Amino acid sequence: MPRPGSAPRWAAAAGRWGCRLLALLLLLPAPSGGSEITFELPDNAKQCFYEDITQGTKCTLEFQVITGGHYDVDCRLEDPDGKVLYKEMKKQYDSFTFTASRNGTYKFCFSNEFSTFTHKTVYFDFQVGEDPPLFPSENRVSALTQMESACVSIHEALKSVIDYQTHFRLREAQGRSRAEDLNTRVAYWSVGEALILLVVSVGQVFLLKSFFSDKRTTTTRVGS
Repeated sequence: MPRPGSAPRWAAAAGRWGCRLLALLLLLPAPSGGSEITFELPDNAKQCFYEDITQGTKCTLEFQVITGGHYDVDCRLEDPDGKVLYKEMKKQYDSFTFTASRNGTYKFCFSNEFSTFTHKTVYFDFQVGEDPPLFPSENRVSALTQMESACVSIHEALKSVIDYQTHFRLREAQGRSRAEDLNTRVAYWSVGEALILLVVSVGQVFLLKSFFSDKRTTTTRVGS
């Protein structure tokens, strides 16, 4: 039995874990350099993005078409000299990792020029470099403490959770777009069937009416 006026042991433990969780959230570093954008790509259009990268930096380009047409797009990546590092035609999604061979501005473009009337919604994630260490002195000779090791493990798990959530949101948006497109097609088909049925019904009514209508016959008498 706890003494009057004192908090139970589980409350004190919860308070300690709450403080540790708050400390962990404060220790989480900002994401590494890069861009994560969702944008509209009109038909017969091309959109390019530019990123300054230093030599030896590892980069990853990942993209996915969320809505529009057959959910495909052309993608092209060039280095500062104009050399093509990556080129794919009519891809729904893909990922490409490379290491910058020189300093300069790298260009990557998404093209919808092959489409004449459908616009696309494209998501891309361009990561430049790696995340900084959770602890600045992580490369020290001495081993990490148990608390620091737990923070590193939780930090890596949280990054994986963020990646999974991003992919699930993209799939949800793509599935919603497909469902709305299918619903629109079903609605148009239903309206067309109703119009065809109405025309056939009216035609049958007039056809049956013509069968039972009185036809006047004219007779001519010839005198003898």
